[in-house]
Amino acid sequence: MEILRRTDSPYVVHCHAIFEQPSGDIGILMEYMDSGTLETLLKSNGTFSEPKLAYVARQVLNGLNYLHTHKIIHRDIKPTNLLVNSLMEVKIADFGVSKIMCRTLDACNSYVGTCAYMSPERFDPDTYGGNYNGYASDIWSLGLTLMELYMGHFPFLPPGQRPDWATLMCAICFGEPPTLPEGVSEEFRSFMECCLQKESGKRWSAAQLLTHPFVCKDTVRM
Repeated sequence: MEILRRTDSPYVVHCHAIFEQPSGDIGILMEYMDSGTLETLLKSNGTFSEPKLAYVARQVLNGLNYLHTHKIIHRDIKPTNLLVNSLMEVKIADFGVSKIMCRTLDACNSYVGTCAYMSPERFDPDTYGGNYNGYASDIWSLGLTLMELYMGHFPFLPPGQRPDWATLMCAICFGEPPTLPEGVSEEFRSFMECCLQKESGKRWSAAQLLTHPFVCKDTVRM
């Protein structure tokens, strides 16, 4: 709830109020996002074109840049946690596993979050950089999310295959990062490579990605 109180960005779902109910339960009044999630749109409308993905990426990156600037890591970026309203604005939601980095050198080694979208260093921190602050992990998760919206299925697995922990860990830690099919633009391919570097230190930050040609060119609303 501390994170909900602290955030104030047009790219993050707004918390209007937090109150205690007579039963002792905590009530949270959130901004209404009436068009569902990106997963909802994927299922109802099909895969996203590059211009639409660039539009999504720019908004999510603005949200991540805001959070990271305020030393907040989300730790669970995925299609179901990116909400859309009737204006087709995309906003980051669900801070149930987020963490505030109180000190610059704070470590973040927790295995919380949805394992399918976890970065290699979340599974195996000793091999992939040891202690880390988590910002780069949010970028990896965003990359997988965008690739899933483009391909129509989770990138590490064939269409229709349900992931399990062992399969995911082997694919993410020991396999190569997923690649886009033939026919995509060089800007899109380059952008994804900047997100999906296995070594966290080689991934671009949210601020850097906002300068990438893929998101700087003209985009279209969904």
